[in-house]
Amino acid sequence: MKKFQISATLEVYDSVNGLPENIQRLMTMAIDIRKKAYAPYSRFQVGAALLLSNDVIVTGNNQENAAYPSGLCAERVAIYHAGAQYPKEEVSLMAITATSLDNPVTTPVPPCGACRQAIAEYEVKQAKSIEIYFMGEYGVVYKANSISDLLPLMFDGSQL
Repeated sequence: MKKFQISATLEVYDSVNGLPENIQRLMTMAIDIRKKAYAPYSRFQVGAALLLSNDVIVTGNNQENAAYPSGLCAERVAIYHAGAQYPKEEVSLMAITATSLDNPVTTPVPPCGACRQAIAEYEVKQAKSIEIYFMGEYGVVYKANSISDLLPLMFDGSQL
């Protein structure tokens, strides 16, 4: 038997104010769309904003459903919208923010597993990494240079 270690390096910013100006703008848009999330069951609101290679910004928020599997996360709402409306454009950056209507969320909230897989599909499709910035309601912001930092040993179409 052999063992190997998988590790990732993330950048940490003390707050949104410490981010580069273009990322601050993207995160502000994610915060604004987060407030419009449809989350009557979990009361957990998530917003995502994507910067495309044509400088268009696409946003999305979580959309819940009483039949839980029928809902969709903010990241997938945004990335699928970008894929449908701008199929030839690359996704350069993604900003994600989350909050609870019941408790303060002060730690960064990364994409869930299903969203990580969807983001991976777009990275493979465009053969280019997507920088991902994520935070809670306020406070520290994490930056991953690629979804592979958050989804090591990812599955993609080359394995089919």
